[in-house]
Amino acid sequence: MSAHRKFPGGKLVVASHNPGKVREIGELLAAFDVESISAGSLGLPEPVEDGMSFVANAEIKALAAAKASNMISLSDDSGFTVNLLDGDPGIYSARWAGPTKDFSVAMQAVEEKLAEKGAVTPAERSASFICALSLAWPDGHVESFEGRVDGHAIWPPRGDKGFGYDPIFVPSGYDATFAEMEPAEKHAISHRADAFRQLIDACFTKN
Repeated sequence: MSAHRKFPGGKLVVASHNPGKVREIGELLAAFDVESISAGSLGLPEPVEDGMSFVANAEIKALAAAKASNMISLSDDSGFTVNLLDGDPGIYSARWAGPTKDFSVAMQAVEEKLAEKGAVTPAERSASFICALSLAWPDGHVESFEGRVDGHAIWPPRGDKGFGYDPIFVPSGYDATFAEMEPAEKHAISHRADAFRQLIDACFTKN
């Protein structure tokens, strides 16, 4: 296994047009010599995400931003997967929310599909959040990592913190949904935190 390429410090393009995600990633990298800039603020186009996995889509976004900006870029692709639904919504998690990104619609769709299958117990409703992170250089080099947190889907949704599918996800070993947890508690166990730990261990040096 070859050694991971290290981030040299300085500017990092966060290949996202989602201000919340850019802010969260900036906070996670605050202890390192990083000045994060969003792809949106640089006016970079959003590439077509036609990969068949979270890692593939994260790499598409990170490489597109690195090449367009000529700077090292970081992208995250994440989603909610339900085992009984063959991993759906998975890489289509945002798409299930429709053009207006209404996740109440997406959560309702998950619940209807689980109800059709008669899923009632936590084991039958097992689900995970997955996050892939890709760090790409303008020369085409990419480092990718995948994090996950397992749990189960509940209904009705609970909590008003968090976003996306957080109100219907209870992580294993907890009673609260992601949307009922304080951000610090969620960040400590989340799929994104898991992927970030791997990324930081491999590619970043603390100040």
